[in-house]
Amino acid sequence: MSSVARVAAAESAPAVPVVYIVDDDPALREALDSLLRSVGLQVFGYASAIEFQQRPIQSSPSCLLLDVRLQGVSGLDVQAELVRSGVDMPVILMTGHGDIPMSVRAMKAGAIDFLTKPFRDQDLLDAVATAHEKDRLQLEQRLARTGLQARYASLTPREAEVMWLAVSGLLNKQIAGELGTSEVTVKIHRGHAMKKMQARSFADLVRMGQALEQQGLKPRA
Repeated sequence: MSSVARVAAAESAPAVPVVYIVDDDPALREALDSLLRSVGLQVFGYASAIEFQQRPIQSSPSCLLLDVRLQGVSGLDVQAELVRSGVDMPVILMTGHGDIPMSVRAMKAGAIDFLTKPFRDQDLLDAVATAHEKDRLQLEQRLARTGLQARYASLTPREAEVMWLAVSGLLNKQIAGELGTSEVTVKIHRGHAMKKMQARSFADLVRMGQALEQQGLKPRA
């Protein structure tokens, strides 16, 4: 499930938080399913990493409850594969045989929490709430980036050129000289760029330019 796909779905889908459970103990999956649904969460349970990897795309804030000692492949390996694939879904690792090195490895790889079975219901719910808040913020940031990129893509080449020259600090007169056009024409292009970018002020447009530059969208001089 790529971040791009989640953003595309999130633009229209309801934001009901999701919890994925990957554990080969059916009794534990059922107990966790019941607990999490009791607080209004969507829950999807899987007995193996392979089943989880074939899951449908969900756009809502999500997290993964992942057993460390799965059959065939370890939970730590699943976590590492998510990182390699660019999936930044928050992970909560569970184990009945935890040790300090394993916990350190999990946390360094970005795990939200590391719970040793048996754990208290409230400890799990607290960890899930923390994970969902982190993923909600990540989704909001990706949506904002996607929206900004779409607005920038709507500019004509000349509007984009004027925008970049303006946010670099040049006055309309200087931009006109740079482009070999009139100051009036520059003002028109600049106004169109402001409107299409939905910039409330020039300072707002400058911030957008900085964000686009950080995303590598500023054309090379």
